[in-house]
Formats: sequence, structure tokens, C-alpha cells
Amino acid sequence: MRLRLAATSLALATAVTAVTAGTVGSAGAAATAHPGGGVSATAPRASGSLNPALQDVLARMPDDQFAGAVVRREGRGAAAGPVTPDAHFRIGSVTKTFTHTIVLQLVAERRIALDAPARSYLPEVIPAAYGQVTIRQLLDHTSGLPRPARTPSPTDGPGWQFGSADPVHTLRESFAAATGEPPAPGSEQQYNGLNSLVLGLLVEEVTGRPFGHELERRIIRPLGLRHTSLPAAGDLRIPSPHATVYVDGLDVTEQSPYPWAEGGMISTAADLDRFFTALFRGRLLPPAQQKLVFDVPNVKSAAGNKNCFGGPACFSVGGLMRYKLGDQQYAWGKTGSRPGWDNGFFATKDLRHRVVYSLNQKVNGDPLPRIREVVVAALTD
Repeated sequence: MRLRLAATSLALATAVTAVTAGTVGSAGAAATAHPGGGVSATAPRASGSLNPALQDVLARMPDDQFAGAVVRREGRGAAAGPVTPDAHFRIGSVTKTFTHTIVLQLVAERRIALDAPARSYLPEVIPAAYGQVTIRQLLDHTSGLPRPARTPSPTDGPGWQFGSADPVHTLRESFAAATGEPPAPGSEQQYNGLNSLVLGLLVEEVTGRPFGHELERRIIRPLGLRHTSLPAAGDLRIPSPHATVYVDGLDVTEQSPYPWAEGGMISTAADLDRFFTALFRGRLLPPAQQKLVFDVPNVKSAAGNKNCFGGPACFSVGGLMRYKLGDQQYAWGKTGSRPGWDNGFFATKDLRHRVVYSLNQKVNGDPLPRIREVVVAALTD
């Protein structure tokens, strides 16, 4: 097994939900974007026209809570505040959908058995108590893995944003700290970033190559995602252009990409739009695995799983979240946060409407009402 630096688990809020108690960390503790510098505007700057509802949402930024925003609707980009439509941003848990796609490709190649115990591939990482957890259950968040170990945060003092964690160490710490009897695998859904750490290690174990190499070879290069990357463990930089972001007054634009296969990637709205469009259209997976992209298990949400509002499960094997827009219409997508950025992609399954967004808060607050505004405005007529 290859041990590598740069991974941990974060609680990454979904576009229409709060952070689950089953994950750890903060989406960005008082994360803010630079209130000055760069390009500023009182109305959205767009490379193409947006629908009136979305134009209205962007026209109200910057405001007391948000310093800037990037939105791309159906291939047309816009920005508000000191950020441009082509800005790079740290995509956080949106990374999971890339990871899930690679695993499903390996399933299609018969190099991974979907319903085999994960421990049969990674016996040094997964303890016997979780020996029946399958690859499918890691993918659809019904594994019952424990709460993740603590990750770097502002309470660690100056320089916390440069802290890192090894995925194997994070997993072992998490298993060691687990208390009580874990739920039976497959019995309930609890969104948990540890699942993605295991999946990233699984990719490395099966292929014999670094996860980042497989990401480049299987997705980034074939789709021509020229502005998408998984930084090396010690690479704190983000390519320009980008917003300058703050947490508690501290510039954290440069930060450790430690979430790795769970949340360490950098991209742009245009690149994410291209990736998700290819994923939804079946360009990355054969038909059998493509069905799994939208396959949500028929189980309840765990009591602490706020991601699905305490109702039925909402995450698919492909790592997407299903959200009901109303009148039997559903949106599918994924969100992710890193200190300074709240991002996501949502679309109707037929891609009739789709949106990518990245918001920069300048005060500590709940970004979800504004995220809902963006998603609903973009996906409804």
C-alpha cells in the first residue's frame, strides 16, 4: 500500500443542507473574501446573458455577507464583486464526485468488485469491526464508518491553514476513537468524508499508482480540464485569477490541500461544467456503471445526517446529491467548501438546466439561504 501525505475529512455543506454531524471540521469558520482589490462591480459581469432571476441574485452582491461570487449557468459565466468569471477556486467536497467516478471506472474494468468488502483490499487500514463494509456502501455513504478525527482549524493557532494529515493516519485515529456499536452496513445513510479517504487509497492499491496520476489520466486529460488539478501535498498555491479569501481576518488563500481525494482539488466554473456535463451524458462510464451515478439506496438517513433533512437517503453511488425542486422535478449535484469558498454544481438529470457556483463570504454566517437562491433561480424557468 502506498502511504501519502495530504488527506483528511471535512464537513462540507451541501447546497441545500447544513453540515452533517457525521463529518468533522468547518466549511470555513468565518471565511471571507478580500473586500477590496481586483475587479469590483455593483452588477454581475457576464460572458453571456443569465436568466433574470439569477441576474437579480448576483446584482445584490457584494453585500454585508458575501464579498463575491462566480456563477456559470448553462455554459454562460458571470461574477459579482472582486472576482472574475474565470477564477480558480478550491472545490472542496466536489472532489468526491471525481473520486467516485474513478472507482466506478475500475469497477467497470473488473479491477474492483462493487459488493466486495473494502477490507479485502485494505486490511491494514480497515479494522475487523468494519470488515463487512463493501465498496458500494463506501460510495453511497451507508458504510457506518465512525466520525472522522479532528482536522486543522483556527483553534490550532497561527499557521493552522498550512497543517496537513495523512489519510491512513486519519483513518486509524478515527477508528481508534470510535465508541459504541456501529450501525449495520447498508442500514442507513450518513454522509462521511472517511468514505472518500478509503476510496482514494483503494484506487492507489488497485492501480499501483498515485491517486493524482489516475485523476489526470482518467478524467482531467481526456476532458481537457486545463484549469483543474489536485495539488501536491506541500503545494499551498492556487493559480490566478482567484479571489483572496480570509478566515477571522487571516489571509488563507494559500492553504494546505490536505483533503486529497475527499476535498483537495482546485478548478474553475467552466471546467466543472464540462466535467459534470460529461458525467451526466455518460461519457465517463459504461451504461451499467452510469446507472449507478444516480442510484440512491432505499434506506433512511441517520439521525445526525442533516444533509438529507432527516428524511430518506439522498446521496447516490456516484456521489451526487438528489434534491427535490418541486412538482416531482429533481436536481442532482454536489457541493464542497474550503476556508473562503462555498461551491457547488446542480443540474436537472437531462441537463436542461445546470449551474456551477462559488461564493466568498466576508463574515461568519450561514451561506445556505444564498446558495438556495442561486440553485433555484438557475434551475427553474
